[in-house]
Amino acid sequence: MEDAVVGTVCLLCLLLFLLLTDLETKRVKEAVDRARRRADRRRLRRLLVVRLVAELERIEIRRRRRRRVLLRILARRCSPCVWTHKRADEWWTTVVPGFRNQQWIQNFRMSRGTFKYVCCRLKPALEKSDTNYRPSVPLDKRVAIAIWKLATNAEYRSAAQLFGVGVSTACSCLKAFCSAVEEILLPEVIRLPDTEQQRELALLFEQRFGLPHCVGALGGLQVPILAPREDRTNYLNPAGGHSVVLQAVVDGTGCFWSAYAGQPGSLSYAHILCMSDLWELAETCKLFSQEKRNLCGQEVGHYILGDEAHPLTDWLLTPFADDGSLGPRQLCYNHKTGRAKAVVGEAFCRLRGRWRCLQERNDCSPDRVTSMILTCCVLHNLCERRREPYQEEWEAAPPPSEQDNLLAPTPPPAGQTEGAVHPEGRTELAAPPAGLTEGAALREALMHYLSN
Repeated sequence: MEDAVVGTVCLLCLLLFLLLTDLETKRVKEAVDRARRRADRRRLRRLLVVRLVAELERIEIRRRRRRRVLLRILARRCSPCVWTHKRADEWWTTVVPGFRNQQWIQNFRMSRGTFKYVCCRLKPALEKSDTNYRPSVPLDKRVAIAIWKLATNAEYRSAAQLFGVGVSTACSCLKAFCSAVEEILLPEVIRLPDTEQQRELALLFEQRFGLPHCVGALGGLQVPILAPREDRTNYLNPAGGHSVVLQAVVDGTGCFWSAYAGQPGSLSYAHILCMSDLWELAETCKLFSQEKRNLCGQEVGHYILGDEAHPLTDWLLTPFADDGSLGPRQLCYNHKTGRAKAVVGEAFCRLRGRWRCLQERNDCSPDRVTSMILTCCVLHNLCERRREPYQEEWEAAPPPSEQDNLLAPTPPPAGQTEGAVHPEGRTELAAPPAGLTEGAALREALMHYLSN
């Protein structure tokens, strides 16, 4: 029995030994396999690296070959590639510095002193720095290009050739100049008169034309343009041309204190007035001070003169419609207010004479033309206030749509004279008839005052 147990134990030990031996053999075999796989992977990586380096070397060799070929091709070119072209600007650099004052005015419509003043005021907005590619156009040259373009209405190509710049540069100079004028000078040069200035303007109108409490005259100017591709009919004015409209109020010195531009030529002057800031200020009682003056029993505030096309209000007095049945007093009123309103036509004549871009057809876009119109109004005021000489040869006949602004005033009726200033110790007439609108009542009062 004991021998059987010993035999069983020996058999189990033998089986355990064989099992352990088999496991160890498998472990060693797996370790050898793992080592062989790692060696294979290392050998494969080395092979890939060698092939990649060889491919990169071939790519670099091809790149160097192509570069040598391109360099040989570029070396054969007749002219080098440049960023800017050398242009002739002898007129600006050589001729203009020798201009006498009369020559300067003939070319730039203002004296050298006024030109330098404009450059100084616009320097913060227009001055530019040189770049790594090319030097910037000097400030005075940029201003001169823009002013010469406004004064002559020549093509951009002509301005570019004369000043030795590119066509795109000439265009950008004009655009930047107009934007700078609108931003810096326009709010200062064209603005509503304050209370003291209203008194001065009213005194000037009364001294010149015998109109009490009048501070200006309202008129419109059609500026011819090239018909835009879109909305062509909207810019067609009654004269048959395409235009945008300038609405302006002129004081007794021929300067503008209100300017509104850009509306299409097909709109009536009354419609344009109602769309302007002038109308909004007047309707909110912010246009004039509340100072009143008694005329023939009627309290009259400050007012401006308009055309028959304008609405009659308490701040805008229009002439009587001449249907052939006007009485002597109405004719006298029309005559004397017409004489005063002639300042509008005279101002527009001088404006268009100095700046031919408003006189001849302007081929720029309507938005650009609007900016040019306002810029010209600012320059007009500067020239007039600095007493720049005006040459009659600059003038041209007004287009048909502006003839109403330049017509001679209605002659006074028989027995009436053109007194300038009425004495204060006059006999007041009866108050205007009741039932009239406020504007009509004021016009009646002024009519009685002027006919006395």
